[in-house]
Amino acid sequence: MSEVVAIVLAAGQGTRMKSTKAKVLHRIAGRSLVEWSVGAALEAGASECVVVVGHAREEVQAVLEARFGGRVRFVVQEEQRGTGHAVACAMTALEGRTGNVLVTYGDCPLVRSETLAKLIAAGEKQRCALITAHLDDPTGYGRIVRDRHRVSKIVEQADCDESQAAISEVNPGLYCFDVGFLRDALGALRSDNAQGELYLTDVVGAAGSVADVIGDMAELRGINDRVQLAECSRDMRVRIASRLAREGVGITDLEATFVDADCVVEPDAVLEPGVHLRGNCHVASGARIDVGCVLEDVRVAAGAYLQPYTVARESVVGERAQVGPFAHLRPQTELGEDSKVGNFCETKKTRVGKGSKVNHLAYVGDGIIGEDVNVGAGVIFCNYDGKRKHTTVLEDGVFVGSDSQLIAPLTIGKGAYVASGTTVTRDVPADALALSRTKQQNKEGYASRLKGR
Repeated sequence: MSEVVAIVLAAGQGTRMKSTKAKVLHRIAGRSLVEWSVGAALEAGASECVVVVGHAREEVQAVLEARFGGRVRFVVQEEQRGTGHAVACAMTALEGRTGNVLVTYGDCPLVRSETLAKLIAAGEKQRCALITAHLDDPTGYGRIVRDRHRVSKIVEQADCDESQAAISEVNPGLYCFDVGFLRDALGALRSDNAQGELYLTDVVGAAGSVADVIGDMAELRGINDRVQLAECSRDMRVRIASRLAREGVGITDLEATFVDADCVVEPDAVLEPGVHLRGNCHVASGARIDVGCVLEDVRVAAGAYLQPYTVARESVVGERAQVGPFAHLRPQTELGEDSKVGNFCETKKTRVGKGSKVNHLAYVGDGIIGEDVNVGAGVIFCNYDGKRKHTTVLEDGVFVGSDSQLIAPLTIGKGAYVASGTTVTRDVPADALALSRTKQQNKEGYASRLKGR
């Protein structure tokens, strides 16, 4: 098999997106559109990708280099004069190369690598291969003109006569060319057409014999506006959820489960409707993520249960730990085995040891909580003095009663007990009782006097 290099066209701004961001940098399922396109080309067998950039070139380059490293190179299309001109710009990076060139686009995220692999295989047999598809309404697409069943040329919408405009077979714009043929054909392109551009489609007419692969526009379509972006995002979401379900993940509703492409969900994990897994989450076998949870860069261990509407970011949930409902795990939270963070609790940069419980309506920040610790309702770790953050340490077996405030920096020793309603400002020794309450007074008969007012 000949070596294949991919050219990905990604120079446009995409004015119909009505955004200051380049079109190809808009994201679906956790990746930019151009990352999906480049990734599919590489997975299909391309040894590297030459990406044609223009608008927001620095941002596009940074995103692709971060994901693909040295497998991507870049050329700049300063003036956009059509697809033929864009590919000609890319060919400057392929001097002396032989083999085949795959041409694809940075705004087609749904194209599967398997489809591109079929196109590459067809290109091995002819110096030009392309994908075609049929549409009930072909408006906007170049028409495939055939001569005795063979593709003879492509006519762009603006250049179609009446009979050509009626053709339903269209050109999605994906090709595989022999490098030498493509180089020569690009040099012969002329801009004598309705748009005054250099059409890459004219290369097809110069090829003579053309191989074609039938495709599905549901996969091949590009993105031009926010509506199409949302539609493709929905389709990608269902594609990812369907794959996970086939691999053994319990998913109740394929269309209401949002899993980014870089997340890992093991078989026998359960994702209920409305779950969002963003970034680089990892959910282990046997874990259950209940309705409405939103997780970003979170590791959930086997047997853990995140109850409805838990929000977590950059955190670790240990084996058989329970979180929520309505809990918030902020970055650098680590929950040990069999631990619990209950409803309406918030954690930040805190390690909760094995079997410990932060039950409800509590805030623990910058904390180190040992094993078998109980943090009661309404407890607050007062970790910020207005300038610096300070650490609160609760050693193994500590019990902190409800509505207590722990003023950091602070250490409460092993097995100590903090009485409910206590404000702790000094370290508490092991096995001690900390108590700071004003003396209770009962004024008999006073309640009726208050009511009388």
